[in-house]
Amino acid sequence: MAYRDFQHFLDVLSEKGELKRISEPVSPTLEITEIADRVMKKNGPALLFDNPVGIPHRLTTPDPMSAVMGHPSIHKPSQEKPVKFDFPVAINTMGSRKRMSLALSCDDFEEHAQRIGALLKPEIPKGPVEALKKLPWLLSELKGVPPKTVSSGISQEIVMQGNDVDLTKLPVLTCWPEDGGPFVTLPLVFTHDPNTGKRNVGMYRVQLYDRNTCGMHWQMHKTGMRQMEDAGDRGKNLEVCVVLGGDPAITFSAISPLPPGIDEMLFAGFLRRESVRMVKAKTNDILVPAEAEIVIEGYVDPSERRLEGPFGDHTGYYSLADPFPVLHVTAVTMRQKAVYPATIVGIPPMEDGWMGKAVERIFLPMIQLTVPELVDMNLPVESCFHNVAFVSIKKKYPGHAYKVMNAIWGLGGLSFTKFVYIFDEDCDVQNLDEVLFRIGANCDPGRDTLHSKGPVDQLDHASQSMGFGGKLGFDCTHKLPGENGFDRHYPKLIKMSDDVKSKIDGMWDRLGL
Repeated sequence: MAYRDFQHFLDVLSEKGELKRISEPVSPTLEITEIADRVMKKNGPALLFDNPVGIPHRLTTPDPMSAVMGHPSIHKPSQEKPVKFDFPVAINTMGSRKRMSLALSCDDFEEHAQRIGALLKPEIPKGPVEALKKLPWLLSELKGVPPKTVSSGISQEIVMQGNDVDLTKLPVLTCWPEDGGPFVTLPLVFTHDPNTGKRNVGMYRVQLYDRNTCGMHWQMHKTGMRQMEDAGDRGKNLEVCVVLGGDPAITFSAISPLPPGIDEMLFAGFLRRESVRMVKAKTNDILVPAEAEIVIEGYVDPSERRLEGPFGDHTGYYSLADPFPVLHVTAVTMRQKAVYPATIVGIPPMEDGWMGKAVERIFLPMIQLTVPELVDMNLPVESCFHNVAFVSIKKKYPGHAYKVMNAIWGLGGLSFTKFVYIFDEDCDVQNLDEVLFRIGANCDPGRDTLHSKGPVDQLDHASQSMGFGGKLGFDCTHKLPGENGFDRHYPKLIKMSDDVKSKIDGMWDRLGL
């Protein structure tokens, strides 16, 4: 079932007992974060803050010199009285396996992995009769998937341009004490390739500077940065729309590691089994979701930079202040009685852990298309996903584990993985106890490691330089005769015989254990 809009999703969460409404006055500056963090750490419900109250953002200014030096921002709160923001704040809406699955309109998000797997590896029909039987399924999977352009939508019920634009009236969160200011934390950033016209939708944090300018956190490896640089080569600005809300499948599409050429709104249509309705923005040529809550329209001048950050990041540490592009806002549109969607990041586990886990499971079939020997993969939430990968493979020849390590380091976002552990196919990489046992049992650090270098997450403060660092692979598989200098017989894993296990199974209830 596709959701009409974000508030429809909130209604479903409420009906299923997954949403807690908070009527107590709470400030978007730090207080919502503290509440949400405690709830996320306890695997608690989604939260809807009906009464966000705080000092208007324009009255809180960071000390610019402390940010320039990479030191904590010193906030100077105004003596003005707090005001009530007109927008409820929703957070942690995808912060559990159940809610993440509900967000993608299914009982469990693994269902989408099965759908993708079936499309990527279709079995050849054994005859025309079987082909005709498969045709309705194929048509149902692809019907209504492409986005649809419409003339109007609720995302433009209210339109503000020129002097009417004032982003400080939104309850944008200041998440952590040393953040450089308020940040939009759940944005869908729409841009178009200036050479091909191809749409890109990414999730890049947006720092609120004042009523109509923001910091755009386009990292060096991201598509948004490439498109802005190409626009600069043409001597043009890059049009941008920052979208908040809509069917959560659209939000998930913005963080999905899609292959080149696959449009995010096309993928969102596949997830929701219904096309995404798009409407043209008011002040630029970008199409935006017609059922969004809030849309921030504007442009980025490729030659302009401004200090952005610090920001308490998904690494669990503050990313330091650095020059980033500036978004100039030309319009803000929204629906009547809009809800402000948000999230927070920090020391895991957080809501983004379940978003990342859904990405891992849903896109596993696409990874297996490139690395067919791969059986399963676990990117632990505690290691912020891109730091550690536990991978099981069907090992066939000496050095096979090293081949897979290099393949992973050559795959899109997986190229940022710093530590890759390769196991045999009978190892459950989702079970940390088993993973640690196999590491200790099968890996000799002096023989079974591979050191490499390459791109890493730009936010990785431990790397040797920004965006570039070391990687280490561990072969934790059973060694084949003669493999990598191993010249002894490799022992067997202890395992009880099947007949004894079956016999004990039959008498287990009588044993009273």
